[in-house]
Amino acid sequence: MASLLLNLRGVPDDEADEIRALLEAREIAYFETPPSRWGVSAGAIWIRRRDDVARAERLIAEYQTRRLAAARAQYHAARQQGRARTLWASVREDPLLAIAVLLGITFVIGILALPFILLGA
Repeated sequence: MASLLLNLRGVPDDEADEIRALLEAREIAYFETPPSRWGVSAGAIWIRRRDDVARAERLIAEYQTRRLAAARAQYHAARQQGRARTLWASVREDPLLAIAVLLGITFVIGILALPFILLGA
């Protein structure tokens, strides 16, 4: 019976491709289910043989550890070079978006607080 290895919801295409290549390189039989039309399922990668599940999970854990280390190194390098994206840089780049987000947050907080304000009066 097949076992779920990875739900593809929120997984970037390059990461999914690298995981597929890793499984193929280690000769682990897998198959993929496609995402649904209505967005209920994002698709998944399944391991065909139960005997391969532990090995595949270990490979994915090692891969994700390496990917995390590479992403952190890339972020720290960008930060040292002054290329890392900051909140202030985002606000300066698109101030109208920042204002719209703040107004939206204020509106939602106001709507959520309205029953308490009305009950207190």
